[in-house]
Amino acid sequence: MGTVGSAPRGAASRARSGSWGVKLLAILIVLILLFLGYCYMVLHWSYSTGERAGWVQKLSHKGWICKTWEGELAMMSMPGTAPEKFYFTIMDDQVAAAVNRLNGHRVSLSYEQKVGIPTNCFGETEYYVVGVRPVEDIPLVPAPSGGAAAPAGTSPGAPGSSATPGQSSAPPASGTSGSGVPGGGVPGSGMPGSGVPGTGMPGSGAPVPGGGTAPPAGAAPGKNP
Repeated sequence: MGTVGSAPRGAASRARSGSWGVKLLAILIVLILLFLGYCYMVLHWSYSTGERAGWVQKLSHKGWICKTWEGELAMMSMPGTAPEKFYFTIMDDQVAAAVNRLNGHRVSLSYEQKVGIPTNCFGETEYYVVGVRPVEDIPLVPAPSGGAAAPAGTSPGAPGSSATPGQSSAPPASGTSGSGVPGGGVPGSGMPGSGVPGTGMPGSGAPVPGGGTAPPAGAAPGKNP
């Protein structure tokens, strides 16, 4: 009797343990499905989107099991200021190749911010780059506002000249007072003046043959002293 009664109890205990194993397996499968569904949702839903412009300084493919592209973008608001670094992740190999081709140039990265990713297997940052395009470079050193000032006393268009605009550097005309060149009498020097042009007549005070001086033009002839 004891042997017959113990058989149903053993079968019932095995049935209960088997049902608990099935329940645990079902719970585990449900948890895995929930985890996969959550990962799919956070990877395909973006908290924010935007663009960042700067110079790509670093891009590397790393990871123990899940390999992702991790990079750095140096951003500068104004020339001469310290750059700010923007860390990003790339999951698409084609986008990573496009970024590598523009390495060292100023680019604009289109990114999606994903919040709540449960592990870093999908990337070390929450900013995932989905596109890249080149943009115009900005000068890192400010350009001078105007040209160099000309030296004092230099006229425009004549480098090294000390003449100022409006002044003439031509030599004085011939026959002026004090030049010592014949053509005009020098006051107080006793030198004869020039004749009247076109008349052949000597000027006032010119010596004449036989001594004396010729009277001035228009004067009445008189006796010599």
